[in-house]
Amino acid sequence: MSEHRIPLFPLNTVLFPGGVLPLRIFEPRYLDMISACLRNNTPFGVALIREGVETGKAAITYDLGTLVNIDYFHTLNDGVLGITARGHARFRIYRRSVQPDQLVVAEVETLANEPAAELPAHFRPLAEMLSGIMQQLGQPYMKLKPCFDDASWVGARLTELLPIGLDQKQYFLLLDDPIQRLERLEEVLKTLDSD
Repeated sequence: MSEHRIPLFPLNTVLFPGGVLPLRIFEPRYLDMISACLRNNTPFGVALIREGVETGKAAITYDLGTLVNIDYFHTLNDGVLGITARGHARFRIYRRSVQPDQLVVAEVETLANEPAAELPAHFRPLAEMLSGIMQQLGQPYMKLKPCFDDASWVGARLTELLPIGLDQKQYFLLLDDPIQRLERLEEVLKTLDSD
């Protein structure tokens, strides 16, 4: 584990290590943040919003988020900056402050990533479901190296992509056990099927 001081990007999304996140950047505080991260080759943090909204006044986030690096950036047709961020480690916030431009800066402790864990045979249908979902997605998901035999990878990607509540996704990010995450995902999927 190590400590960092990072800018935060509060979002209505949950990202895991190994996941990708396409973003449209248009607010001046985040354009400045992305410029600094690119210039200095430094990461920023993505954290789920607990109170507030993505734009305007600084939102309050959950304390657990994911450290990301910028994989790719380009200017979109409408002049907005498009980036693809890739998650590489979870972090826990222990102190935060809000700058005058409403950018949140946090002191965080990075957490160890889950080791790869072989996918038990009875979870194979979840991996097949994920494979089907990913075949329907375009960039940047097409560039992800599939790891359908890794319980941690399958659980993380399913959590990111399934239409489940953000609070549930945050709960799954908190879990350190990939098998437990898959068991809970199965339970959630049963409730989705019954709706």
